[in-house]
Amino acid sequence: MPAMSTGDVCAGQEALPVPVCGPRAELPVFQYTPELIAGPGAELDPSEVTIQGCDCQGATCVPEECTCLPDGENYADRRLHSSQKPVLECNILCHCGESCTNRETQRGLHFQLLLCQVPGKGWGLRTQEEIPSGRFVCEYAGEVLGQDEARSRIQSQDPSASNYIIAVREHLHSGQVLQTFVDPTYKGNLGRFLNHSCQPNLFMLPVRTHSMVPKLALFAARDIRAGEELCYDYSGRAFNLGGETQDGDRGGDEGGRRSRKRCRCGTAACSGYLPFDGSLYQADVQEASASC
Repeated sequence: MPAMSTGDVCAGQEALPVPVCGPRAELPVFQYTPELIAGPGAELDPSEVTIQGCDCQGATCVPEECTCLPDGENYADRRLHSSQKPVLECNILCHCGESCTNRETQRGLHFQLLLCQVPGKGWGLRTQEEIPSGRFVCEYAGEVLGQDEARSRIQSQDPSASNYIIAVREHLHSGQVLQTFVDPTYKGNLGRFLNHSCQPNLFMLPVRTHSMVPKLALFAARDIRAGEELCYDYSGRAFNLGGETQDGDRGGDEGGRRSRKRCRCGTAACSGYLPFDGSLYQADVQEASASC
């Protein structure tokens, strides 16, 4: 087993350090950011507070009274109550205390993770302790891009290079589609090291706190054992609201012009290829027809 590095890939910017097991010199060079930041073309600055806080006066909020909980409580015993509804957390403008249970994704890392090399995949994240189902694990943070910038970056990539850009599309009952493009290639967090799996143990859910730009929060899809590699479905379909509410534009290549990349998740459900969303290779983004 490679020697453990004493370094922290998070550079001290997370609640817990994430050590590196393997040759640190082989890590990609990037600037660490624990949160979303505005990148080229972003219509909204994710650091700007734009959501009005609640007027709750207690140490924690209750659904019957809190304006941040219009669809009932989001968390029970620190576990996500349901992945079938939008999540709005209390923010810095809320009158409730920081101990309020409706602030789960804002508390940073709570599980000891390890960055290591995974055979056939490159770098990956493993957990060093058990993670209960429904618990928040980490964000997928990076630069929030405008659609044109996201398209430009992905079209200029070398076909053999890793693609970190993810396109999340939230389909509303009104028919409106909210799009968020995040790229952690140059500025990002440890979420950039999560590999794809066709049978993942994590799922991604948009969570809003103080901005209409959602955090791309990753939760445990089941009880996860210590030592397991942490993975999610780049397409966003697994476990997610029963439909295509988000499309992960990561890792694939355009059919016809480029050969698709092989999936190496090794699960019984493996499709053989990494998910591919070709919309950013086209002149206009094509919105999926499914809705939540």
